[in-house]
Amino acid sequence: MSSKDLEALRTQIDETNLKLLKLLNERGRLVQEIGKLKEVQGVKRFDPVRERNMLDLIAEHNDGPFETSTLQHIFKTIFKTALELQEDDHRKALLVSRKKKPEDTIVDVKDEKIGDGNTHFIMGPCAVESYEQVKLVAQAMKERGLKLMRGGAFKPRTSPYDFQGLGVEGLKILRQVADELDMAVISEILNPSDIEMALDYVDVIQIGARNMQNFELLKAAGSVNKPVLLKRGLSATIEEFMYAAEYIIAQGNGQIILCERGIRTYEKATRNTLDISAVPILKKETHLPVVVDVTHSTGRRDLLLPTAKAALAIGADAVMAEVHPDPAVALSDSAQQMNIPQFHEFMNELQSFKIVNS
Repeated sequence: MSSKDLEALRTQIDETNLKLLKLLNERGRLVQEIGKLKEVQGVKRFDPVRERNMLDLIAEHNDGPFETSTLQHIFKTIFKTALELQEDDHRKALLVSRKKKPEDTIVDVKDEKIGDGNTHFIMGPCAVESYEQVKLVAQAMKERGLKLMRGGAFKPRTSPYDFQGLGVEGLKILRQVADELDMAVISEILNPSDIEMALDYVDVIQIGARNMQNFELLKAAGSVNKPVLLKRGLSATIEEFMYAAEYIIAQGNGQIILCERGIRTYEKATRNTLDISAVPILKKETHLPVVVDVTHSTGRRDLLLPTAKAALAIGADAVMAEVHPDPAVALSDSAQQMNIPQFHEFMNELQSFKIVNS
């Protein structure tokens, strides 16, 4: 074979490659159209019967030189990438996606604009125990110019015998203290039926980690005009976390704050494992502000400051931590709460860290 014959064949190969490229892209566009129709119809994207029919059709019309099994392997790869193309299209369509809304969402909580590029702090006791307890913590916060106060009135606990919170009475205490000191209340609501009642007491509805996939609760929170702080589930992937936020925003409520609070891994040195990389990923993939809860992620008072610094350094919009007047006698999670002097030291360190790194 002459060099001219070889070049001619290579030219034909190049032309065939371009034809294949054109056909593959054409197939991809058809797949995208099918994906849109399936979404409207509520049909699952993967259809194994349809895939088997296509593979059988290929086998029936194969006249070589490739073995049928080889061609079926190639086409199964094409089918898989086409399915991923449909998934990518669906992800782009998410209302929480930055591809849908490039600009940052800023959530206004009593003039505290979370997501505006400034650092915010959410502090307060793990559980509301009494008016006096909440008031002491709130006064310490007020001294530092903080107004976003967290506190648990309804406490989902691992053991049914642990303190479950004061319920509505706890919400009333939070609201009373907040009104006296011009602060905002962030508190967890457990049941969809309690959302309307909670509107009288809270400024931000918190949905806890154990309820991240309580879809009826997410929809109920999405149906009201009140900011929602959504915590990442104990073992939730970032994609699952985003879909949980989508349940809220799909109901019309776009005032969502995402909270990374650590995930469950095999590590026992901390209560959970703080997935610090989730912060830049969430800020890149979504337009929502991101908070880091250093208390629940570590479960250790001695780790609150370094993890808070890490959160601020990596771009978190706010840090959440727990404070109690006397953690030794706290009714829940005593080992992870700061006392008031420790809280002031914590704030001194973070505020100087913020200045150095600004």
